[in-house]
Parts: sequence; structure tokens; C-alpha cells
Amino acid sequence: MRVSGAALFSVVLAAVAAFAVYTALKWPPKAALFPLTMGIPLLALALVQAMVDLRDPPPPGESTARRRAWVAFAWMGSFIALILLAGFPIAVPLFVFSYLIIESREGWILSGVLAAAAWGFFHLVFERLLHFPFEAGLLTGG
Repeated sequence: MRVSGAALFSVVLAAVAAFAVYTALKWPPKAALFPLTMGIPLLALALVQAMVDLRDPPPPGESTARRRAWVAFAWMGSFIALILLAGFPIAVPLFVFSYLIIESREGWILSGVLAAAAWGFFHLVFERLLHFPFEAGLLTGG
């Protein structure tokens, strides 16, 4: 049985999510909130996708899937770099806007509105409601 790249990606993603959830369980509740709210659904969805990928034969266009996977990795890496350089509050709307313009080829207005909505949600939930302190980025430092 040949394992497809999609199945391997799903299994690795599930392992990363499982590690994040396991690690976050040892943290204080406030610090563990974000990793758990992202990690638990990611773990469940990655496991379901892994089962689907392992059950179904690999699609004939494997090179296209491989290219798309590398593009997704590049976007994830750019988001991590943005967080490191600018900090979460700036990285979230900037990433949403950039992704919508470049990858999804959406219009400027829709991209701006959705980036503003992402920033508003992020600001309201994590900064106002939960009073979650975020580190400044390396460029925005302080």
C-alpha cells in the first residue's frame, strides 16, 4: 500500500496538534486557552482527514497536490515570521489581508474589510475580554 503525500501531511499535522495540546495541558488555564482552542479542533480534523486520505487511493495529480502543500507551508511559515517580527495583534490582520490579496485573489475592499474584522475579533476576544498580554514583535519591540 502506497501512502499519499496528503495522508502523510495529515498524520504529521495531527501529531503536531497532539503535541501542542499535550504541552498546553500543563500550562496555567489562561496561557493554555489559545493553544487548546486551536489545537483540539485541529487534532480532530487532521485525524479525520488522515483516515480519509489513508482509505482513498492517492489522486492522479499528485504533483499539483505537492505544490499546493508547499504553498500552504510557505503561508504558515510567513505567518509565524510575521508574528515574530510584528507581534500577534499586527500579524493577524496583515496576514489575513496578504493572503486574501495574493493567494485568494480577492479585491482590495473585501480583503480590507475581512482583515479589519479579523483584527476586531482578535482585539475584542484576546485583548479586551481575556486581557491576554502579547509580546511585541522584534521590529515593533519595546
